[in-house]
Order: sequence, then C-alpha cells, then structure tokens
Amino acid sequence: MEEKRANWSGQIAFVLAAAASAIGLGNLWRFPYLAAQYGGGAFIAVYLLLVATLGFTLMLTEVAIGRRTRQSQLTAFSILNKKWGFLGIIGTIIPLLILPYYCVIGGWVVYFFKTYLLMAFVGVEPMGAGAECSKAFFDSFITSSYASFAYAVFFIAGCAGVIVLGVKNGIEKSNIVMMPLLFLIAIAISVYVMLMPGSAAGLKYYLVPDLNSFKGADGGFSVALLAKTLLGAVGQMFYSLSLAMGIMITYGSYMRKADSIEKCVRRIEICDTFVALIAGLMIIPVVYLFAVKNGIPVETAMKEGPGLMFVTLPKVFASLGVAGAWIGMVFFLLVIFAAATSAISLFEACVASVCDLFKMARAKSTLIVASVLIFLASFSAFGYGVWGHITIFGMQFLDFFDFSANSVMMPILAALTCVFAGWILKPKTIFEECEAAGAVMKAKRFYSFTVRFVAPVLMIALLVSETCRVLKLGGWSI
Repeated sequence: MEEKRANWSGQIAFVLAAAASAIGLGNLWRFPYLAAQYGGGAFIAVYLLLVATLGFTLMLTEVAIGRRTRQSQLTAFSILNKKWGFLGIIGTIIPLLILPYYCVIGGWVVYFFKTYLLMAFVGVEPMGAGAECSKAFFDSFITSSYASFAYAVFFIAGCAGVIVLGVKNGIEKSNIVMMPLLFLIAIAISVYVMLMPGSAAGLKYYLVPDLNSFKGADGGFSVALLAKTLLGAVGQMFYSLSLAMGIMITYGSYMRKADSIEKCVRRIEICDTFVALIAGLMIIPVVYLFAVKNGIPVETAMKEGPGLMFVTLPKVFASLGVAGAWIGMVFFLLVIFAAATSAISLFEACVASVCDLFKMARAKSTLIVASVLIFLASFSAFGYGVWGHITIFGMQFLDFFDFSANSVMMPILAALTCVFAGWILKPKTIFEECEAAGAVMKAKRFYSFTVRFVAPVLMIALLVSETCRVLKLGGWSI
C-alpha cells in the first residue's frame, strides 16, 4: 500500500499545503479581535510563545503519526494501537462537522466578493452610501431562503473540483497559485493601511503591549485575566494551526521520508503566524480609525466576530471613499483564498478517510463526501432563515456545530492524542519517525515533557473554559 500512496513532490509542497490549511478565516478575523481584546502586543507575545512550544508539539505529533502509518486519521490510530482506534473516529467526525458550516461561511465570502466586484466596476451601492445598511444587507442574505445555501454548494463544488484532481495535480498545484497571491495581497493591503494618515495610533494599539489588560478592578495584577489571555491564545493557536482536525495526520501521510518533520513544522508555524500578524496590520488600524472617528469604543468595534468582516469592515471600506470598493474587492478575494485553502484541507481529510477505509477510488470518495457536505451544510445555511426558529441549547445550527467541534471535540481529541503519543506509543516512537532517513530531532527533551504533561493539562483547561464561555457558566468569558 505504501508505494501506491500519493506523495508531495517535495518539502516546499508539503509546507505550502499545511500552511494553506492553517491559514484560514480564523487568522483573518479571530486573531485581530483577540489581540485587540487582550492587550495588543501582550497577547501577541503570549501567542508566539505558545505557537513555538505547544503548537510545535501538537503539530509534530500529528504529522509524525500520519507519516509513520501512511494513513489518514480515521485508520492511523488503529494501526498503531487497535484499542485507541476510537481517536480516528473522533478525528473524522470533527472535519465532517466543521467543513459544512465553513463552506457556508465561504459562500458568504464569495457573495461579498461578487458584491464588491460590482461596486468597483459598476458603481452600485447595495449597502447604501457609507454602507450604513451593511448589517441589513448581510442579514437579508443569510436569512434568504436559498441564496446562502446556493453559494455554499458553489463553494463545496469548487473545493471538490480541486480534491478530485489528487494530491499533486489538485491540492499542490492550487496552493502554488493561491498561497503566493494570498501573501502578496495581504502584504499590499497592510502596507496601504500603514501608510494611511493617522494609522500610527492604530498600529500602537495593536503592537504595543498593554499591561493594563492584566489588571483587575482593584488595579492590581489579576491571575484570572492572565489565565483568560493564555487560554484565549491557546484557543486561537489551536484553531489557527488546524490541529485535531485530521488534516495534519492526513497531510503527513503524503510526506516523503527524506523530509525533516521538525523543520517542516517550524516553517508551517512561521507562515501561519506571519499571516496572522499581517491580518492584524490590515484590520486593526482601519477599524481603530473608524471607531475613533465615529465615537465607538475600539473594543466594541473589534468584538463583532464574523460581523467584523461582513458588517463592520464594509463600513470601514466605505469610509475610505472611492478606493473603498476596490480595497473591499481585493480584501474579499484574499479571504476567498484563505477560506478555500483551509476548506480543501478539511475536505481532503474526509476524502482520504473514505479512500483508506473502503479502498475506494478518489473520484467516487469525493462525490460521496461532497454529497454528505451539501446535506449537512443545509442546516447551517437555512439555520438563519427558514429554520431560524430551531435552536440547540439556544444556539443556531452553525453555532452549535462550531461549539461541538471547536470547543468540545477538538480539545478532547488533542488531549487524548497527547496521552496516546506520550504514554502509550512513547515519545521514542515519534523520535524514530522524525529521525528517519538520517534527520536529527533537536527538541527531544522538550517534546517529551510538553506532550506528556503540559499539553494535556492546557487542552483540558481549554475545554472547560470554552464550555463555560459558550454555555455562560460561572461568568467565565474569553
């Protein structure tokens, strides 16, 4: 079986593919608002430390498991230890929960790109002058009977077209096109923003550490606020690096033995973190200027979640005058690339699982997975419209799927994967895989300690904090 499995053409191809997976919507809207909420540079420093330590440990574990077994996440764990095969099932359910609603949001992005394309070339103003009706425009789209669903199906079909072409001809070649464009557009927008009059105040707000964010009501240092910042950064790192989604195991299974896992993981982290930081440079200064100009607290403007991208930013673009429509068009093209690369990775994790389990051809597996995704996407697409009256624990379908996968299942899977690698397989097994073909792993002691003790504890803490946050238990909020 090993000789028949697809391989990346080289180390650069693997790094680009894995980085493309990691660079998604989480980097473009979640990282900026968390940085704004938790003290700017203070949050960035904590995040960078976690990526270099905890993120490195988790990603290296998943990639090593994938390359050692040459299987996707569904079957990889059972090959290493049959009693722990249930982790593969959890690891396959997660992308099946995430990808449908992610494609719905991807459809929203495509719709907004089309809107800004018309605004730039035709001159229409569907959100009104100054985009004062951006919220009504967004709400009318996501609550429409079929439009949101139709765009989600279009997005799924586009991803399926890449997947069916295979690892080298589909995923690898698409990343060679989209990733450089993503980097170039992100850098161009960030440079434009930094050169705007008055942007220095926004840059200072973003980059300079605000230690007051760690002070409690009494003016003294607050351990609770530090803990919230730490767990907020852990959650962002977790989401941003595509951990516990089956992606890194699947992509690792296509990795050549001659390539260094340790070096590749470090390069993936650098690419992902670069885009996250650039996202902040693109978004925070302009939102800061817009908020100050309109008398809105910056923290309030930055805490909009998805609304930041689809409601607040259109107002910001409109405030830039004639250039606003063009900047909006380019920005949403960037977001399409980011959403597509991540969605393709999640899609591949699902398709590879079907191929490995049933020994099925890629084209047939892709069709089956796409059909399942379209069915599941209907819940999130119609959940704000005709099925809007149906909620689960007070949440719409999309929010419930997001909570179930990101806040509950992913921390559980990550914690158990660390226990599996650290105590069942033993770190020695991971070292053997990392040192295949003569490579030397330098961080052995650090990895052993982190995977056995630090990572499981932080994952459980994240699980508890996220559950409390979403279910509003104990007043805990991240």
